[in-house]
Amino acid sequence: MSWQPADDPTCTEALPQDVSLVIVPRAHDIGGFEVRRALPAKERMLVGPFIFFDQMGPGEFLAGTGLDVRPHPHIGLSTVTYLFEGAIQHRDSLGSNLAIRPGDVNWMTAGQGITHSERSAAAERAAARRLSGIQSWVALPKSAEETAPAFAHHPASSLPVGEEAGLHLRLIAGEGWGMRAPVATASPLFYADAVLAPGARVPLPDQHEERAAYVLEGEVSVGGESHAPGRMLVFRAGDGLALTAGPQGARLLLLGGAAMDGPRYVFWNFVSSSRERIEQAKADWQAQRFAKVPGDDQEFIPLPETVRVRGGTANYP
Repeated sequence: MSWQPADDPTCTEALPQDVSLVIVPRAHDIGGFEVRRALPAKERMLVGPFIFFDQMGPGEFLAGTGLDVRPHPHIGLSTVTYLFEGAIQHRDSLGSNLAIRPGDVNWMTAGQGITHSERSAAAERAAARRLSGIQSWVALPKSAEETAPAFAHHPASSLPVGEEAGLHLRLIAGEGWGMRAPVATASPLFYADAVLAPGARVPLPDQHEERAAYVLEGEVSVGGESHAPGRMLVFRAGDGLALTAGPQGARLLLLGGAAMDGPRYVFWNFVSSSRERIEQAKADWQAQRFAKVPGDDQEFIPLPETVRVRGGTANYP
């Protein structure tokens, strides 16, 4: 999805034990549809390779309306789309054209450059429909920033699932909890969707250097402190810990991985370890040198004159 303007998420220092930072996303509206951004934040730009994390909805589109994110470019990252409700029709400049549905994983690697659009298909516009999900960006390591663009779709049925003592966990990508997802990644990471019954616990994998949890529904406690929904909890490295669901149960997105190999700069939909490379991508999009999206080549999102995505020392421009 294309970057949209939003205020910085706010961050609060939590207990010195277990949780190092609590990020409160800021909401913004994209045509009647609310999105909450947790990453990048002023105090924390990345968690492992995750450099962008948006909760989309939940929201409802009236009959005859839908999502219309026009063709736009990316470099230096992989976009990850994961839905809870609804559907999005993905098209890209490689010729990919398919629907993303709840539980599926769309992993699009931009590398040296890709163009894509995200819209509601005609069938989805026939009646009122709800849409909710998470879109994240995973920054590529320097060795893979200029790789050829690629797209992979993994249906929900192909993802590993673990169940134990009130915990239902689907591994979206990476490795953890004794499972490995089929999604090919460029760096070590984990990304999981965990549903917890009241009082159930989920441990965090301790083999990953950087870890976080996004509380989607319900409340969780860790280190004796409770956390409400709509919070991203960033944990200290190396601590063995688990999160416990409150009396209503909880749903969490668990994510993290190895620390990035240096700072990243972000401008609009471009991520790179090099300011010069982002300047080149800006010029390429303005000059229409990016490949077009077959079947969706009549519209595009223009390069904004100014964009500021804050993220600590790796801020661009």
